[in-house]
Amino acid sequence: MNKNRLLAAAAVLAAATALTACSSGGGGGGATATSGSGASNCTNTIPKKDLPVVTMWGWYPNMQLVVDNFNKQNAEVQVCWTNVGQGSDEYDKFQTAISAGTGAPDVIMIEMDRIPTFQIQNALVDIKQHGFDAVKADYSEGAWKDVSVGGAVYGVPVDGGPMAMIYRKDLFEKYDITPPKTWAEYEQAAQKMKDAGGPAFGDFAANVSALTMALQIQKGAAPFTYDPAQRSSIGVKLNDQASKDVLEYWGGLAKKGLVGTQDQFTPEYISGVINGKYATYISAAWAPGYLTGAGVGKGEDIGKFAVAPLPQWDPANPVQVNWGGSAFSVTSQAKNPELAAKVAYGLYADKESLTHGWTNQIIFPLNLKALNDPEFVNLKVAFFDGQQANKEVYVPAANAYQGVTYSPFGQYYFDAMTKQVSALIEGSVTGAQAADLVQEDVAKYAKEQGFTVQ
Repeated sequence: MNKNRLLAAAAVLAAATALTACSSGGGGGGATATSGSGASNCTNTIPKKDLPVVTMWGWYPNMQLVVDNFNKQNAEVQVCWTNVGQGSDEYDKFQTAISAGTGAPDVIMIEMDRIPTFQIQNALVDIKQHGFDAVKADYSEGAWKDVSVGGAVYGVPVDGGPMAMIYRKDLFEKYDITPPKTWAEYEQAAQKMKDAGGPAFGDFAANVSALTMALQIQKGAAPFTYDPAQRSSIGVKLNDQASKDVLEYWGGLAKKGLVGTQDQFTPEYISGVINGKYATYISAAWAPGYLTGAGVGKGEDIGKFAVAPLPQWDPANPVQVNWGGSAFSVTSQAKNPELAAKVAYGLYADKESLTHGWTNQIIFPLNLKALNDPEFVNLKVAFFDGQQANKEVYVPAANAYQGVTYSPFGQYYFDAMTKQVSALIEGSVTGAQAADLVQEDVAKYAKEQGFTVQ
């Protein structure tokens, strides 16, 4: 395989990814300070101007506080932070800087499933040689796997999305339903609710491919195998029996009218959640913050939500999965990778920042100092009417999560999945056929980019 061809293809793909990834915008121009220099164009004020400066891009809502805490507490380096946009807006600018060979920050916030897309372009630094051993114990093996490509580590985990089942207590009580522990019980409960004239039990949406992937992984799927040590080769297995089973299951629920098929993250879907159109929401630990921000749980629906563990295929062998999460990565344009790594390790790692993040539902922390903090574990979550959701559901799920292998063309895969799930919902393909078509599409694309598909 021609290495330049693969890198060029990755650049094109990343540009496309930047245009299609979920985004809610941001502002500001790029930071121009570099490691070891002064700072300009920073959103924050740097208090210790005699120290070397590391530039970084990030979009957490409390990023200003996080950076100020780091700068206040650190005697070796200061951070010059800029918000150039969220998600796709930032990735677009980063891709431009990669192509130009200049203009990238030293440290960048990246969603974990996007890391391989930039790693394959040699745009990120393996931080294993820059202080990794000192912080390794601060995160679970699953969290580290999500930011790794092969045996190298390309980010410091910050927040994640261990999955669970949010449900309407009022609807479960009305229709005499207890939280299902298995997917078989989930379907039985859905049928019971429908037979009694109740609303949809859940939702099977085409626009949440990352969720669909997670549910397939829970069943036993391993969509991708990839190691940059053999960068021209990638394993693509998107139509194994587990992947087909999950699509058949959810397609069957939709065909029977047991679940809705409304795209999520839309006003229509949120309105349905508020008005009791859905009895459950299969989601991640960030969902309470997202729903609260969207107006859920503030009106007539206040106090009506609870959360239970994600239903399992085999309760004797439970598998926990994750949806979403971000990390701080060191870019290959960093003038001083060692210093930049100190920033990546140290940002959002102090108690004040972590506590502010989880108390305000900005992050579900992956740092074990927060995840194991009794204050966090025993928190009575207001959105869940005082339920100790972290203790009962989310923390155990996070601790049991083993991590996944993402691909360098994750967005193309997600788009292919969306296309076939839409067809499945429309009834033009079966779940098994949808999986076969996703496999055919993505394998063909991988070969066109220069990969040998295993």
